[in-house]
Amino acid sequence: MFAYELISDSIPALRTSDTIQKVYERMSEFRVNHLPIVNEKQFIGLVSEEDLIEVHDFSTPVGNLSLSLHNPFVFEDQHVYDVIRIFHEQKLSLVPVLDLNQNYKGLISINTLLEHIATITSVKEPGGIIILEITNRNNSLAHISQIVESDNAQILSSYVQSFQDSTKLEITLKLNRTDLSSIIASFLRYDYHIKATFNDIKSDDGTSDRYDQLMNYLDI
Repeated sequence: MFAYELISDSIPALRTSDTIQKVYERMSEFRVNHLPIVNEKQFIGLVSEEDLIEVHDFSTPVGNLSLSLHNPFVFEDQHVYDVIRIFHEQKLSLVPVLDLNQNYKGLISINTLLEHIATITSVKEPGGIIILEITNRNNSLAHISQIVESDNAQILSSYVQSFQDSTKLEITLKLNRTDLSSIIASFLRYDYHIKATFNDIKSDDGTSDRYDQLMNYLDI
């Protein structure tokens, strides 16, 4: 998915002539910590709450501010992973989107991004979760998929987490089955280390309740 597919026009941009008072009002209205400044189609920058701390005259135009964020935008043809990266690196509540001529196209809010992540990770779909701990030498998604599919199940989504100064990886699998017992047995048979399972109806260790709480939290 590309950045332009996540653009929302629900939060209007500021102009350089808008006052600091208007910035505060709009941030409060839309519950964000950042707002884009745009004149016509020209993207001027992204104002953050931190930029307002030393300003005591609320009638000051936002165009008079010295903006602290550097290149806080993505181009419309960048991948959603780039969007996630800039959200993380610059701790943003929204990200402006520009076309290749650097004209402002709109923005991506953190809520829109979370909705997309919820979709691509299948968090709303019924099923169980298995977390495998492996070494990077044994990172064969093809073999893992074969084990799952041989049990008439499917992987709805997966992701890999690495750790600094370690050869170990964690692979999180979201499956389309809640009864994970036979799949777990298959992984153990192939000497995979299962670090955790969630929503396994054959288990009675309370992990199902924790999984449901996580789903409720992500159900935006």
